[in-house]
Amino acid sequence: MVEGGRHPVSRAVWLAGAVAALAVVASASVAVGAKPIAMSSVLEAITGFDGSNDHLIVRDLRLPRTAAGLLVGAALGASGALIQALTRNPLADPGLLGVNAGAALFVAIGIAGFGVESVAGHLWFAFAGALVATLGVYLIGSAGRSAADPIRLTLAGVAMGAVLVGVTSAMMLLRPRTFEHMRGWNAGTLAGRGADVLLPTLPFAATGLLLALVAARSLNEIALGDEVAASLGVSVRRTRAVVVLAVTLLAGTATAIAGPIVFVGLMIPHVARWIAGPDQRWILLHTIVLAPVLLLLSDVVGRVATAPGEVPVGIVTAFVGAPVLIFLIRRRRAAGR
Repeated sequence: MVEGGRHPVSRAVWLAGAVAALAVVASASVAVGAKPIAMSSVLEAITGFDGSNDHLIVRDLRLPRTAAGLLVGAALGASGALIQALTRNPLADPGLLGVNAGAALFVAIGIAGFGVESVAGHLWFAFAGALVATLGVYLIGSAGRSAADPIRLTLAGVAMGAVLVGVTSAMMLLRPRTFEHMRGWNAGTLAGRGADVLLPTLPFAATGLLLALVAARSLNEIALGDEVAASLGVSVRRTRAVVVLAVTLLAGTATAIAGPIVFVGLMIPHVARWIAGPDQRWILLHTIVLAPVLLLLSDVVGRVATAPGEVPVGIVTAFVGAPVLIFLIRRRRAAGR
């Protein structure tokens, strides 16, 4: 039986291949860097830590960084797939709902108003900003008698994001100290993200992923149109509310940990859709696995490209994503002729 244009066995094989690729890239993330470390030493650092320099690098720096890449990649990818399905816009990404802009504004407020300078301290301000921005977009998009629809949500997100970016930019210009403390976070980085940052965000990301998987089946019906979905017993309003909450949790967590990393939530759902077909359940599963592959690979490239220095992962993904975005736009224009 073929579902959605792809055979389930074929999709399962692709998913298994994606998991294998993720294992390889995660291993490379631990072993490769400004100081190459043999895999044997990596395994010894995990199973028999002896306090040597190599073991300290693996345990205290690279393993937490890899874990951050896995969590942030999965969250960005899933939130991108959800927002594309919700807005029916294949060129949308989590920034469309103002998540990045809201998080950046609240981090700036935390630094300028409360003197918060640690990454762990930025975390809660960024998450609160993402939540406030997304809820604001949803309330604006659903104002009036009619329910929120994809076009209204998209327009509200673009308007809200523009306003928040403007306010943040003004604060950074008026308070140079704020800019100095935000510079690394604003570029998008996985460096220095330890258990103090990852563990508090894990429940939010797990809840967001669970909500995403629960809403995936209903998104398949909503893709047929609101009226058709309602006739099939789907609560369109409730599904949209669940998706907005999931996007807030996922994109907010990712942005809080690593800063505003772009294009991951845009590119990977396209790859997953090409592999898995239109079924949102399979798209989400493939995206959750493939997005960390891209993010970790970009992080490794950033570490070795200018060693002993490094390029923030957000800049690497932007270099990769910009040509992909141009290709997708040109492809859609060609298809519309």
